[in-house]
Amino acid sequence: NLPDDAISIHNLSKKFKNPNGKGFFYALDNVSLSIPRGSIFGLLGPNGAGKSTFINILAGLTIKTSGEAVVWGNNIDKHPKASRSSLGVVPQELTIDPFFTPKESLEQQAGLYGVRPKDRNVDYILNMLDLDDKAEAYSRTLSGGMRRRLLVAKAMVHRPPILILDEPTAGVSPIVMDELFDHIIKVKRTNVAILMVEQNAKQALNISDRGYVLVTGENKYTGTGKELLNDPRVRSSFLGG
Repeated sequence: NLPDDAISIHNLSKKFKNPNGKGFFYALDNVSLSIPRGSIFGLLGPNGAGKSTFINILAGLTIKTSGEAVVWGNNIDKHPKASRSSLGVVPQELTIDPFFTPKESLEQQAGLYGVRPKDRNVDYILNMLDLDDKAEAYSRTLSGGMRRRLLVAKAMVHRPPILILDEPTAGVSPIVMDELFDHIIKVKRTNVAILMVEQNAKQALNISDRGYVLVTGENKYTGTGKELLNDPRVRSSFLGG
């Protein structure tokens, strides 16, 4: 049976030593949230709010201090391999090989995940993200928006039920941002849950089913995307009034 929640977090905390060596600070402090299967979830907040720490814990790059995290029905402590294999992570950095074509990049990524050639859906993914007409072009010739979409495509090759997008609109123009969000919605329609970590709060909340705003490691505001867009506290702090 499929889990109701793609990701379920209970009282998640992570503390680090202060740079001066005296005491600790909490990057995450008792954060609890749930991301329903097949939904878009916006995790928002300013720099230093704990968004990257949250992603790194889910991806197995950072060890939590306390709390529980369940990814696709698998506790990350008890079943780390199964939980990580349920994730497709799209990094903020443009990690593509300029001398590979999009099709070659996806084939290589599928091989790294152990996906057998007969089970690969490379052409389907390229078509979904409107990269099929550039499938055989060198990646260095792609526009900025196409390169962003290629990162999403690479994260989908092992058919994960959950995608994590780390600042997907970083460094792109408003037009490219709108195009990228349109494609994110298309991916969601394939019943993939999307955790989108964004500083661009207004645009992210416009397409999010639910949103959470982190401030200094604490879960400050929660609700549907529309509720947060209309919350005067969120508007004054994060949306320019």
